[in-house]
Amino acid sequence: NAQFFGWDFGSLWQVANKNRCYALLHAGRPAEALKSYRYMMDMSDDATKASCLDWCTTFKQECSMLYTANGDADLAIYSAAIDLDSATYTIFASRSKARSEKMLWEDALRDAQKVIELNPSSYLGYEVKHAALHGAQLYDEAIEAFQTMLSKLDDVPEINLHQQFVSPSEVDGAIQKVMYTHLDDTPLRLLDTHTGCLCDREAQINAFKSSTEYKELLSSTLKRAELRMDEIQDVVMTFFRCVMLSHRWEVRELLLHDIQDKVVYELNPVGGIVKLQSFCRTTRGAGHRWGWIDTCCIDQTNNAELQKSLNSMFVWYRHSVLTIVYLSDVVPSSKSGALAKSTWNTRGWTVPEFLAPKVVLFYQSDWTLYLDDHSPNHKESPKIMEELQDTTGINAQALVNFRPGMRHARERLQWVSRRVTTLQEDIAYSLFGIFGVQLPVMYGEKKQNALGRLLQEIVAQSGDITALDWIGRPSEFNSCLPADISSYEAPPSALPSISEDEMQISISALRDSEYLKSAVKLYSILDYLSAPRFAHRRLHLPCIAFPVKEVRRRPSQDQETYFTYQVKADRLHDLLISTEDRLLQFSHARPTRQSFLLVRPWDRHPLGLPDFEDNTQSEDDWTLPGSPLQDSHGEFPGEQESVDSESIDRALRLIVRLGQPFSAFLLAQQRGGEYRRIASDHNIIAQVKDIGSVDDMMDVRTLEIL
Repeated sequence: NAQFFGWDFGSLWQVANKNRCYALLHAGRPAEALKSYRYMMDMSDDATKASCLDWCTTFKQECSMLYTANGDADLAIYSAAIDLDSATYTIFASRSKARSEKMLWEDALRDAQKVIELNPSSYLGYEVKHAALHGAQLYDEAIEAFQTMLSKLDDVPEINLHQQFVSPSEVDGAIQKVMYTHLDDTPLRLLDTHTGCLCDREAQINAFKSSTEYKELLSSTLKRAELRMDEIQDVVMTFFRCVMLSHRWEVRELLLHDIQDKVVYELNPVGGIVKLQSFCRTTRGAGHRWGWIDTCCIDQTNNAELQKSLNSMFVWYRHSVLTIVYLSDVVPSSKSGALAKSTWNTRGWTVPEFLAPKVVLFYQSDWTLYLDDHSPNHKESPKIMEELQDTTGINAQALVNFRPGMRHARERLQWVSRRVTTLQEDIAYSLFGIFGVQLPVMYGEKKQNALGRLLQEIVAQSGDITALDWIGRPSEFNSCLPADISSYEAPPSALPSISEDEMQISISALRDSEYLKSAVKLYSILDYLSAPRFAHRRLHLPCIAFPVKEVRRRPSQDQETYFTYQVKADRLHDLLISTEDRLLQFSHARPTRQSFLLVRPWDRHPLGLPDFEDNTQSEDDWTLPGSPLQDSHGEFPGEQESVDSESIDRALRLIVRLGQPFSAFLLAQQRGGEYRRIASDHNIIAQVKDIGSVDDMMDVRTLEIL
């Protein structure tokens, strides 16, 4: 060491550098402290280094303590500490985490391995190893490291530490729960457009569990707080997104046995194979793995599978990510109007196949988009939807945002009245989803029985009798139902409506009449009348009955097919009715033992009365609709001294409405006392003679109709 006038400059330099290192370290500037330390070591000779060995050891220990306490230290600081040869396993773990945050996966993994070498009994090395492997997308190895980490936690005295994590088996259980719930609304068999193979449910699940998406999800879910079900649902739904095909069946379609255990892409591209291959390629090109076609994805020989498939098909289309409509008879570069002329618009099954999905794309015969419309959803194309509305008669709102259910039953039946199906029963089965019903599928029962069961369910569930409004031949199932769906082609009866001014004039004329109490009583009777129902194919129909007192045949133009009769009924204007049935002629002078009735089927909706289906109120605050028609003692208004003005007004409005023209049924009594409806070639529109004669409309019955 150099000395000058007794001063040891070497020692002074060493002390100054030591003080500088400590000052920087304690000032929270560890990187500069390390830099100063390295400078001092580099400039010192061996003797100087040996003389400050104890100080170096102490300084390194203080540095290690500082790095351990500072979890957010810079990567360079950790590296510097390791370079000092003073790093503990926690320093390596911290650097591994820092490197993972910078996506330096290989470097992070080397640090993780060093942690395990320094302290193999600690869970920490396996935790950072899992993070590095997961980032490197080595998910199988990451899951293995995570499981080892959990086993190390069993030896950790801190009880709560183990509870911060969730095991892969628990995550897998949560994923499976979401997966099976989602698969409930997807087809049983799907085409894997990546491999070209047909997959049953087990194969679909195996494909998911071997996928990168599943392994990444399983590996990424570490802490219990991170077990987010919405994230699991997103991954499951994205993986199982399915594209459905709506098309017209050709003469030779591929069935299940034609493609089972085969690769679709390897089949000879002839006939229906071309359509199948093109659909799979189009689906895959749109970024979706799974596809479904009704021809080859259902085992037509398995009754249980066929039953489930037909009852679930609407839901499957509803939950599809996309439905492709293939128009095999629309040539490339077709102009607007070609869709309307396509045979696809004549088929029965294509109605629910279009109404159910939320996203639809139309493809021409060469698998190019119709009208070259590359928008993501043709249901949002005004031009295409206008064309479809004009040709189908289905309003635009229903085409774009259809909701299944019983409401507007008559209108929905009219939508399909001109549709045809290859199998006659399918004209009814194709409507199950539209009306939201699940019924047995029984091929061979014939269309009258299939349609009858469906219409029976609609009336029974909804109480809506508009399904009884038809023109044509009666069904063998029940005479109040049509034999064929085409009977709904004619629009429903267009009955005149009454304005509010006309209503007030009519009410004023009735207000001072002697029938006021009778009007309130009739309101009460009709208000509490039961809804129509079916039992063993017999319709129990609530109605207002008008006995027929005379039936006389009149000359008609088509006397070979239809017979025209003049019908006179109590309290109604005379009617002319044409029917294929031969009716017994009778009059007051020539009575008959068979009785006939003209009836007004009771329907609450057009009369403005409370709706049985109105569920806007909760059960707790629901009261008997509209009616102070019973007092607290259960007496009807006819038994009360007075009735409030609001009840009178409602009752008088009802009488005025009952005086308007209505759609009537002609019923003929049978030997057992039941009735049979006489079908007419036109709607029977009847009207009471005098709305003031309330007592004459009090013949309210529930008739059993065969």
